[in-house]
Amino acid sequence: MSTPVKSPKQSPAISSLDPELRRGSRLKFERSITLLALAAGFFPVGLSAFLLWYDGYSAQVQWTIDLLLVLLWLGISFNLKTRIVRPLQTLSNILAAIREGDYSIRGRRALTGDALGEVMLEVNDLGQTLREQRLGAMEATALLRTVMSEIDVAVFAFDGDQRLQLVNRAGEKLLAQPAARLLGRTSDELGLSDCLNRPAAAGPQTMQMVFPGGVGRWDIRRSTFREGGQQHQLLVLTDLSQTLREEERTAWQRLLRVLGHELNNSLAPIKSVAGSLADLMGREPEPADWREDMQRGLAVISSRADSLARFVESYSKLARLPPPRLEPLKIGTLVSRVASLETRLPVKVVSGPELVVKGDDVQLEQLLINLVRNAVDASMETHGGVDVGWQQKNGQVEVWVRDEGPGLASTANLFVPFFTTKAEGSGIGLVLSRQIAEAHGGTLTLENRQQFHGCEARLRLPL
Repeated sequence: MSTPVKSPKQSPAISSLDPELRRGSRLKFERSITLLALAAGFFPVGLSAFLLWYDGYSAQVQWTIDLLLVLLWLGISFNLKTRIVRPLQTLSNILAAIREGDYSIRGRRALTGDALGEVMLEVNDLGQTLREQRLGAMEATALLRTVMSEIDVAVFAFDGDQRLQLVNRAGEKLLAQPAARLLGRTSDELGLSDCLNRPAAAGPQTMQMVFPGGVGRWDIRRSTFREGGQQHQLLVLTDLSQTLREEERTAWQRLLRVLGHELNNSLAPIKSVAGSLADLMGREPEPADWREDMQRGLAVISSRADSLARFVESYSKLARLPPPRLEPLKIGTLVSRVASLETRLPVKVVSGPELVVKGDDVQLEQLLINLVRNAVDASMETHGGVDVGWQQKNGQVEVWVRDEGPGLASTANLFVPFFTTKAEGSGIGLVLSRQIAEAHGGTLTLENRQQFHGCEARLRLPL
C-alpha cells in the first residue's frame, strides 16, 4: 500500500482509554505478529544450522551459511510483520478520514480475488457512497433553505426549551428583526408562545394576531421533528388576510360585472322606450294611434321591470341558502323519486347498492332535479336519452346523471352566477347545486362523456 501512513485516529470509545493502555494494545498486536513470524522460522533455521555442523563443512562455511540463514529468517519475519501491519494502518487512516468527513483518500491494490484487495474495494466503495450521500444531502439542504427563504410563509423551529433555532426570511419580516437577533430567544420573548402552546385541535387553526411586521388573521400549523436526538417544534404561520382580501375583491368584481350586465340589459330598453314615449307625448297634434304606442311602450317597461325583479329575487335566493338539516336518507329512494318527477322524457334509473347518507332531503332533491332537468333539456335537442344512477367509490357515494345531448361547448362559465346558454334560463341552477353539494361536504362536477355524445354530471357525497 502506497497510501501515506498517518497516526491512526481512534474511535471515541478507544480514545477515552489511557494512552499507555492504547499504545500497549497496539504494540501487543505487532509484537505477537513478530513473535509468530520468528517462531515460524526458528525451527527450520535451527535444524539447518545443526545439520551443517555435522556434515563436515569447515567452520568458515558453517558460520557464513548460518549468518545468511539468520539474516534471511529475520528479514522475512520483519517483512511479514510489515505487510500485515501497514495495510491495517492504511485502513485505519482511511476510516479515520471518512469519520472526519474526508472522502478523498483511497486505498491502492484494491483488486478482486484477493482478501485484502476485497477489503480495500469495499472501503473505497464506502467512501464513494458516503461522498455521494453527503453531496446529495448538501444539495437538498441548499434547496430547502432556498425554498424556505423564498416562500411567503413564516417558519419557526424551536428546541425543547422553546428557544428559536431556525427562522426564514418571512419570519424575520413578521417579527421585524434579523435572524441574528431572533435565534436563541424564547417563544415568550418573541410573542409566539400563544401559537406554540395552543391546545391541539383537529385541522388547521386560525387566530387574529398582531406582530411588529404584520396584523391580520393567521393560519397556525404545528408539527414536531427530531434533530440530534432531541425533539423540536415547527411553527408555520400563514397570513390569510391578504388571500381573503383578494378573494373578496375577485368576488366583488364578478358580482359587479354580473349586476352591470343584467342592469344594462333591462335599463337600456327601458330608457329607449321612455324616450320614445316622451317624443310621442310631445307631438302636436297627437297621432291617432298614440294610445296603442303608449300601451306597448308601458308593457315593455313593465316586462323589463319584472325581469329585474326576478333577477333580484334569484340573487337573494342564491345568497340566502340555509345550512342543510342532516338526516339519514336512502340514495336509491331519492334518485328514483327525482327521476319519476320528469315527464318530458323517460329517465332510466341504473340501480346501485343500498346506501344511506346523512343529508338534507329537500336540498339534495332540488340539486338532482336541476341536474336531471338540464340533462333532459340537452337530450331533447338531439332526441337522445337520460340515465341516472349511483355507486360506491373511495368511501363516497357517487350519483351520476348522463345525457345524450350535444355536450358542453365550454366548462369555464358553468358555475358563474346568472350565466346561461338557455333562452329561458336563470343561470343560478348549477351555482345553487354546487353550493348544496359543498354544504354537504361533497363535490359536483360536469364534463363531456369520453366515448359517447353528451355530458355527465357527478355528485359525490361522503358516506
